[in-house]
Amino acid sequence: MTEQYKHQGEGYAPFLIREGWQVAQLNYAPSLSVEKIDRLDIHYHTDEAFLLMAGEAVLVSAKIADQGIQYDMQKMEAGIIYNIPKEVWHTISLKPGAQVLIIEKDNTHLGDYEFYFFNTAEQQDFANLMKACYRNGEV
Repeated sequence: MTEQYKHQGEGYAPFLIREGWQVAQLNYAPSLSVEKIDRLDIHYHTDEAFLLMAGEAVLVSAKIADQGIQYDMQKMEAGIIYNIPKEVWHTISLKPGAQVLIIEKDNTHLGDYEFYFFNTAEQQDFANLMKACYRNGEV
């Protein structure tokens, strides 16, 4: 009667999808390392909750304006649920071995997203801020 799920591969895998909601697991993949992140994403129809299960990760929310991008970077702690409200730009960085549980509306991964791709200078600034966050905790 009890179902069990575990994602052992790299990257994102939604594995428990029910009417109205889904649970996914995000495991480290090279594309989630500080130097490789090249964009933010946004969801218009769902909040997205994150729970660090293992390793190190930094969750980022952002505001994009004419003056540039303003970041809120949180070095995640295991056992704390972090929520990114709908209509907030965000991304996440994971170190090797990290695993994060994600809860959101069902089928979010199939179309409720938009991307903001960094230009070269934005990507370098973002990487520098992320490295500082990993060293110091919060930026």
